[in-house]
Amino acid sequence: MTSAVPIESTVSVPAAKLPHVGVLLVNLGTPDTAHARGVRVYLKEFLSDPRVIENQGLVWKLILNGIILRTRPRAKARDYRKIWNTERDESPLKTITRAQAEKLARGIAGHDHVEVEWAMRYGNPSIKVGIDELMARGCERILVVPLYPQYSAATSATVCDEAFRVLSRLRAQPTLRVTPPYYDSPDYIEAIATSIEAHLASLPFKPERIVASFHGMPKEYVDKGDPYQTQCIATVDALRKRLGLDASKLLLTFQSRFGRAEWLQPYTDKTVEQLARDGIKRIAVVMPGFAADCLETLEEIARENAEIFKHHGGEKFSAIPCLNDSDAGMNVITQLVRRELQGWI
Repeated sequence: MTSAVPIESTVSVPAAKLPHVGVLLVNLGTPDTAHARGVRVYLKEFLSDPRVIENQGLVWKLILNGIILRTRPRAKARDYRKIWNTERDESPLKTITRAQAEKLARGIAGHDHVEVEWAMRYGNPSIKVGIDELMARGCERILVVPLYPQYSAATSATVCDEAFRVLSRLRAQPTLRVTPPYYDSPDYIEAIATSIEAHLASLPFKPERIVASFHGMPKEYVDKGDPYQTQCIATVDALRKRLGLDASKLLLTFQSRFGRAEWLQPYTDKTVEQLARDGIKRIAVVMPGFAADCLETLEEIARENAEIFKHHGGEKFSAIPCLNDSDAGMNVITQLVRRELQGWI
């Protein structure tokens, strides 16, 4: 008996068409204008989020609407005008986040079924606009990328809340993925360390201390289980190891506290003041928790804390720029996105 010989098919089978995939970069947010009215709209949205201010009861609403939104917008608008991108009439955070999205799109251009958009959790363009735009381009799957190296409920989680809130109104929903925090990613640690080294090499002085300043949060949130502080500590521990610095040379602090509650300590402004009082004359400050420069880095650190340091006896102060859309910064974002898109591209 002769064995059967397989017959080769002459019919070509087309390759399966890959579904369109969307990538949505999301940063915290920004006012639409550097005027009190624009800042008021932004602050109202931001401070009305129960992830940011957990107790949204009557007392808080009275404070927010009766005091904060009547007094704070004017002062904050002045701060925004100091750093405003007048050419584009927008905040640096918006300019940089757009650039990050554009460079990411070019970085993964080999995958022609991947679309990239960007959004702000508060302000414009909104997460809804970003998701709608990606779906309009035929994206059946969307990767949401919260641009926060360290996770907290007040940042990463509220991005997820809003993304799923948008999807909750849709009958035909796209499949959603969310990138994890990358606080100890080797790419991220190396990028931050390299940026520190390059910046210090460009200075006409040698800092006696480096301060790593992270955005603060109420201590109560951490006590309830938020992992943010632990991840900030892990980031600084990794940076100390990579740079060969001990805890006395690379300090960990928290900035931007708000209200009367106890926030994570040590506070950046108090630390900077104490360093000057102790006779330290030269410092540099790096902000590893920010993926892009914004009001908190360009105004609060580079201006306000520089003034605090010099007012109390310090002489040389330098704020190290965030990774922004630098080659190193884009490598961190691109590698994160490529890893989390596995199976989709």
